[in-house]
Amino acid sequence: MRPPHELVASHVAGAPGRAWTFLSNHLHVLACIDHDPAIRLRDVAALVGITERAAQSMVADLAQEGYLTRVRVGRRNRYEIHRSAPLRHPLERGITVGNLLDALRRRYANGSANGSLALVMVTDAASGSSVTNAL
Repeated sequence: MRPPHELVASHVAGAPGRAWTFLSNHLHVLACIDHDPAIRLRDVAALVGITERAAQSMVADLAQEGYLTRVRVGRRNRYEIHRSAPLRHPLERGITVGNLLDALRRRYANGSANGSLALVMVTDAASGSSVTNAL
């Protein structure tokens, strides 16, 4: 059986050895936590396609910057996301973490909770043409 990071990399389009995505792994980690606030970092790592240590480091970054708080519940952690926290880049001024996570969460509402992308039909009012976009 192949390691999770190889499985994820095999699903990312692009040149061999140069796999990349538009969304950062920090966002992928945060999206996993948003979906399940009690998720284990081992499971986050497997879903994102990174090592458990990398997932721990990203959660530490997110906590240090005020995007989430870890709450100890028995032997496990539960995470609270600070949805009103603003995104960091000047181009994203006025957009909160909650805005971004809500956009990503729509894929679950559209019936693709299995991790695949939801397809959304968008119709241009001016031309009347339709396009199917991945969300």
